[in-house]
Amino acid sequence: MQYILLFIGLIFCLVFTYNVIIEPIYAFFFRKPIYVHWYLFPKKLTLQQMQLLYDKFEFYQRLPQNQKTYFEHRVATFIKKYPFIGKDGITVTNEMKILIAATAVMLTFGMRKYLFTVIDKIIIYPDVYFSTFNQAYHKGEFNPRMKAIVFSWKHFLEGYAIDNDNLNLGLHEFGHVLHYQGIKSSDTSATIFSVTYDEIMKEVKYPANYNRLVQSNYFRIYAYTNEFEFVAVILEHFFETPEDFKREFPQLYEKVKMMINFSSTE
Repeated sequence: MQYILLFIGLIFCLVFTYNVIIEPIYAFFFRKPIYVHWYLFPKKLTLQQMQLLYDKFEFYQRLPQNQKTYFEHRVATFIKKYPFIGKDGITVTNEMKILIAATAVMLTFGMRKYLFTVIDKIIIYPDVYFSTFNQAYHKGEFNPRMKAIVFSWKHFLEGYAIDNDNLNLGLHEFGHVLHYQGIKSSDTSATIFSVTYDEIMKEVKYPANYNRLVQSNYFRIYAYTNEFEFVAVILEHFFETPEDFKREFPQLYEKVKMMINFSSTE
């Protein structure tokens, strides 16, 4: 019994040292977690769900085989965790679950903690809907009070119909969720997101940088509504037109890449 208690104590000390000392120091110097993917028993998708990923999600198609396995596990875990609720007569399909989950997983693929605690449901409408949150019609929204992310399925699909127009409803709304999660959480990935986001906003608010951003017309004017919208819009650009983004604003591009640890997906 004494040896068991000693062993448990040793494990506790190792875990504590890793979480409180080793990884924070590593993250401070290298601005990324020590590891991102490690799954003892990876979850599997059904054959139909796998086919949807292969046919309809370009980001997944470009991944090397080992990372495809990680991506599949995360999509399967996401689908299992969150209920998908259809509204106004819409029936939730496998395609809806796969494409919505894959969008969230793509955005957080460089982060170890990829599931959101600030939402507990996904709500899907067939088209624009009336939101009681702000008494207006929407194509999509993140509602932190209800812990819900909401989509018009018509407009969600339009976001992927044209893959280089920097208008992607799924990425935009999950960008809001990720931003809010970064503020509320304290794990390594969230801390890196939050710290890098603060650096980005400090640089963006510098008058010369701000004027160049606005005058470039690269980011649509809606990006400058507030900080939440700016982050959501630049994430749309990061995934939809990365080469243009890198050419137009290389330093900002690298900061966004660091913010979501995108290097681990390449």
